[in-house]
Amino acid sequence: MKLRSIEVVVPPREPHFVGDGFRVHNFIPSGYRLDMRRMDPFIMMDYNSKFYFPPSDKPRGVGVHPHRGFETVTIAYKGKVAHHDSSGGGGVIGEGDVQWMTAASGVLHKEYHEENFSKEGGDFQMVQLWVNLPAKDKMSAPKYQGITNADVNKYKLPDNAGLIDVIAGVYRDAKGPASTFSPVHMMNAKLEAGGGADFSFPKHYNTCLLVIEGSVVVNDTEQVDTNHLVLFENNDSDFTVKANEKAIVLVLSGEPLNEPIAAHGPFVMNTQQEIIQAIDDFNNGKFGVLED
Repeated sequence: MKLRSIEVVVPPREPHFVGDGFRVHNFIPSGYRLDMRRMDPFIMMDYNSKFYFPPSDKPRGVGVHPHRGFETVTIAYKGKVAHHDSSGGGGVIGEGDVQWMTAASGVLHKEYHEENFSKEGGDFQMVQLWVNLPAKDKMSAPKYQGITNADVNKYKLPDNAGLIDVIAGVYRDAKGPASTFSPVHMMNAKLEAGGGADFSFPKHYNTCLLVIEGSVVVNDTEQVDTNHLVLFENNDSDFTVKANEKAIVLVLSGEPLNEPIAAHGPFVMNTQQEIIQAIDDFNNGKFGVLED
């Protein structure tokens, strides 16, 4: 079987804080060939690798800020985070849950450690993605999908190799609960030691994986350690992942939008004029109201 080649294995960059609640390694966009176009429609990936936050009476996080033109997706592996936005969306997610916010025409939102988690402290581990919206959908109405671990469809691998938790798209006969504006596959491979899984996506889909826990061998040749990202070339459909030890691997694949990208801070549109309009709309209070 011909396999999709590995373009690059990306080590975690030095972490930095987003607000005071998210200690992240930025993978997209980064200097490792991963600009906003290379993994289109996935235009941003921040990874809060496992990090212990001590107890705090005041929840850590990120205060009120705007977004327009894309979706934010937060996947929780450890800890709990609370979300509120100006369109009325919000909730708390914990281990195995997902927050999928469609900013689209514009929202204000804030994210904080959940109150009880903050008071008790503990390990915190999350991925946040920005998924770009097609031009025709950028000014659609905002919405929010709170996806619990119970909502996530699970495919049981043969030979007790593990599970594939499908958030969006499909794996075999398991379909993810998230609704998307363009074809997107997003799943966690939860592999037992020695367990493996095969994946197949159209070769023109931009595809990567991030090792969340453990270490794996990709395509029977490339050892990939915890907190490293594998970017695949667009030359074939199939690849394999086998766990050296118990492992969790986030797998992403999406059809590129192949549209112009104009980005400025929390706004991602198609033209510079649309960015100027977004800034004006935000300054004129058109993104709604949200208390900090």
